Amino acid sequence: MLMEYGIVGILFIGGLAFGAIAVVLARLLQNHRPYPDKLTTYECGMEPQGTAWVGFRISYFLYALVFLVFDVETIFLYPWAVSFQKLGLFAIVEMCIFLGILIIGFLYAWKEGAFEWL
Repeated sequence: MLMEYGIVGILFIGGLAFGAIAVVLARLLQNHRPYPDKLTTYECGMEPQGTAWVGFRISYFLYALVFLVFDVETIFLYPWAVSFQKLGLFAIVEMCIFLGILIIGFLYAWKEGAFEWL
């Protein structure tokens, strides 16, 4: 049992080391010679008018959050569909409960106005 955890630990440390080495090498090998044109705000090739800081409405973030939640939830449907025949009636009941919770969440978000484009 300890051997399996050791292998996972080695892979975890290897992944962290690989990421750290990539970041350090990128930092060491970068061409860092700033000049005034490079330090300006780039906006579609045109000079920005006014401040480049733009506040976005919170509804855009809500759309993204609701999409992300339902997208991740649908990923859980794939393993269930692959092993559907082996699982039997229990899997059907469990998936009906899961989809029921998803539908309740969708209806709640709809009732709260999360899908209304302003």
